[in-house]
Amino acid sequence: MSFRTTTAIDYVEDVSPGSGALPPRAWYARSDAMSLSLNGSWRLRVSATADAEDDSFAEEGYDAGDWPEVTVPGHWVLQGGGSFGSPVYTNHLYPFPVDPPRVPTENPTGDHLRFFDLPADWPSDGGAVLRFDGVESCARVWLNGTDIGEFKGSRLPHEFAVGHLLKPGGNVLAVRVHQWSAGSYLEDQDQWWLPGIFRDVTLLHRPAGGVLDFFVHASYDHGAREGTLRVDSDVDGRVVVPALDIDVATGESVTVPVRPWTAETPRLYDGELVTEGERVPLRIGFRTVQLADGLIKVNGKPLLFKGVNRHEWHPEQGRALDLETMRADVLLMKRHNINAVRTSHYPPHPAFLDLCDEYGLWVVDECDLETHGFTEQAWRDNPVDDDRWTPALLDRAARMVERDKNHPSVVVWSLGNEAGTGRGLTAMAEWIRGRDGSRLIHYEGDINCRDTDVYSRMYADHAEVERIGRGRDGGSHRRRRLPFILCEYGHAMGNGPGGIADYQRLFESYDRIQGGFIWEWIDHGVKDERYGFAYGGDFGEELHDGNFVCDGLIFPDRTPSPGLVEYKKVIEPVRIEGWESPLPERRRELAGGADGTVRVTNAYDFADLSELAFEWSYQVDGETVETGALPVPALAPGESAEVKLPAPPVDGRGAETQWTVRAVLAAETAWAPRGHLVAWAQLPVNEGSSDRVPQSDAPVLGERRITLGPAAFDARTGALRTIGGVDVTGLRLDVWRAPTDNDNGAHWQPDQRHGPLWRKLGLHRMRHRLDAVEVGDDALTVRTRVAPAAREVGLRTAYRWTSDGTRLRLTVSVAPEGDWTLPLPRLGIRLGLAGSADRVRWFGGGPGEGYPDTKSASMLGRWESTVDELQTPYVRPQENGARPDVRWAEIGGLRVEGDPSFWFTARRWTTEHLDAAEHLTDLVPGDTVWVNLDHGQQGIGSQSCGPGALPQYQLRAAPAEFSFVFSELHDR
Repeated sequence: MSFRTTTAIDYVEDVSPGSGALPPRAWYARSDAMSLSLNGSWRLRVSATADAEDDSFAEEGYDAGDWPEVTVPGHWVLQGGGSFGSPVYTNHLYPFPVDPPRVPTENPTGDHLRFFDLPADWPSDGGAVLRFDGVESCARVWLNGTDIGEFKGSRLPHEFAVGHLLKPGGNVLAVRVHQWSAGSYLEDQDQWWLPGIFRDVTLLHRPAGGVLDFFVHASYDHGAREGTLRVDSDVDGRVVVPALDIDVATGESVTVPVRPWTAETPRLYDGELVTEGERVPLRIGFRTVQLADGLIKVNGKPLLFKGVNRHEWHPEQGRALDLETMRADVLLMKRHNINAVRTSHYPPHPAFLDLCDEYGLWVVDECDLETHGFTEQAWRDNPVDDDRWTPALLDRAARMVERDKNHPSVVVWSLGNEAGTGRGLTAMAEWIRGRDGSRLIHYEGDINCRDTDVYSRMYADHAEVERIGRGRDGGSHRRRRLPFILCEYGHAMGNGPGGIADYQRLFESYDRIQGGFIWEWIDHGVKDERYGFAYGGDFGEELHDGNFVCDGLIFPDRTPSPGLVEYKKVIEPVRIEGWESPLPERRRELAGGADGTVRVTNAYDFADLSELAFEWSYQVDGETVETGALPVPALAPGESAEVKLPAPPVDGRGAETQWTVRAVLAAETAWAPRGHLVAWAQLPVNEGSSDRVPQSDAPVLGERRITLGPAAFDARTGALRTIGGVDVTGLRLDVWRAPTDNDNGAHWQPDQRHGPLWRKLGLHRMRHRLDAVEVGDDALTVRTRVAPAAREVGLRTAYRWTSDGTRLRLTVSVAPEGDWTLPLPRLGIRLGLAGSADRVRWFGGGPGEGYPDTKSASMLGRWESTVDELQTPYVRPQENGARPDVRWAEIGGLRVEGDPSFWFTARRWTTEHLDAAEHLTDLVPGDTVWVNLDHGQQGIGSQSCGPGALPQYQLRAAPAEFSFVFSELHDR
């Protein structure tokens, strides 16, 4: 006979949510009742297993003087210099054997101690509540030696009644935290596994007659322009809103004229809930969310989500975010035209939702639930379809809804993410509907929309999104009647995402498509002395998913990436356009009409344009020659107006001329200063004429050199050596780029992963065969064949050099040979300049990088930078820094002109070095600055977890001819 012994740690593997905690209730930041923050320095002892130590540490008088100190909120693996263990990153694989609800014996366990005295004025009447806002993943709590309970649900609040246990001084709070528990099976989100008490710990005085739970119902009738307020409270009291002359009893409704709350116009009314023993401030936003006419509507108008998925992250504190970091996130979002957040994949710190209320962001509030790892076994034993786990699922749903129900920013509840399907999810949806019918329900995995109000997908490609928009996607009858959103798209991993402008055009073309949420907000890089920022595998994890954790629109230090700048432009809320430009494909932009008019359209859902000022500037060959104000009426949402531009201020014949029109904030707002750029457009007028280089000089053959105008070439190989006093090395055709994360693609799409396929073909090790050096009467021609070893495909390449005596013209002709089935990474030339080359000036796209499907935000103008500033510091190094549509560039005493334009890249290491680097610290500057002048670039796409570059952005191998003009700068 065999049996299993019951132990004191059986709660770790219990599927229940815990015991001893109070029912969940509404969260509020402050009241007139006293509170005591228990954040700060705690004592910590980490054990390798859950049962390595007994409970004696929780007893009064225990000597923990030799225990090290850690900061709470915090994660112990991010403190102590590695002495407490290390972070673990997996995307969806559980980092332990899948045997629910069992967890490994090797279960890092942190015993935390906090000693505290009550303030001298702490009231002696009433009770007290101890609140934990977030602990990963399972905790057991003692106060003054008394076991008060245990809980799971890492990103959810738990409160315990402790008034009867408190003493004026010498209180001992003991918390035992286990990294792994049954709850870990429900928390397989794509993020670092980081144990610890990572959100606030607070002691709350609960006066007699104080507030318990309350629910603020604040609806808006857009027809009558009236709001109806009712506050339901477990404790009777009154609700006071001075600005609205409201003073009513709890439970009573009152209807008054109000200004509604929206993400664009976040009007909040200050009020108070007053009971016999407590006064709680309220911030009330009136708005009504409904599913009507097959659309998500707020206050009677359909929404278009221009959203982002947001994990909580700080490169040093992990998920332990302070208020100012959260505020920085919200301000960055608002300044980049983002209007919505999906709280992937758990409820955020509650203070973040206060900020969303205040500044204005639509919120999809997602439950702390993901069981993604069960895909490895075809969802067998998935907890969401196992009745034993349903109480835990319902507990998680309740703790989210009850905590966050009073936030007007929350318009959709999400059941969780990537947890398959099952009865538990249905139970959650039914409970939420019964508790709060004022919001919609989302869950991407519910493909037939049985339990949800929204048809949601992630990473559907453009063609499928268009089919859905046209209503040709099939599916259940219920699903076909629901609005569609992309809860994740535009995977922002490394260089990218590409193609988001094409998605946005679809969103704006079909009413049913109500936008989406870019994956994701921030790179989860861990600050690390070795690498700058570390990612999966850098801590010796047994299983890891590498830099897949670095897939955000901002870098770990919260610097905006080019992807965020691109997204801001793509989703800008004002459209500025003119007639379709007749200029070539390279300038297919919208231009000012022949009569000097521009069309301005308000693309906001709710706000008019009264807070914006418009201004114009006129550029000649990239130089602004005059500026002025542009009178634009305060257009209502969806309205357009034709606005007259002034007469061109100068005669720009023979030059490239354009208007630039900007929409900026007319006055300071809560989220940005006066003059902050909201939207812009450039409207070309005249195309500049090309400055041809007459073939007036003949090449001269010497013993070792060929001279042609200002240039000297190697007589044997035809290789360019100098242009005037500028040394040049290694000029030759280049087709390789250090593959981006999106080039490398997703592992589940092996036949479409261009990076590995390029490498298999050998494009990273092309051989250059010299076929001929021809010295003619008016030109030097060098003929080569560029091809990978072991392959029959190649590129027949001719370099034709001519000169007018002071300038040097290179025409490159490329003819593919063989069966090229793959697009090329790039097509152009590479050359090296002396390492002293530093300053770069150019006329073209900028100020940041851009690629064929990521250059909406590229503004044509004259720019200046250092070589180092041209680099984009992606956490995993890869192709970056190209400036598009460059007319001319100057670097290292050399001027390069396009015919008509080119892509420009310069860096202090070779592409091969960039390709080999795993971290930024691997990139060591050399003695040469390597410059790429590209005729074409392959698009970026988002195939790290989504579709690749669209066909129109792919660089197919085809006959090509392109030219550059080189000259020496004499004023350097």
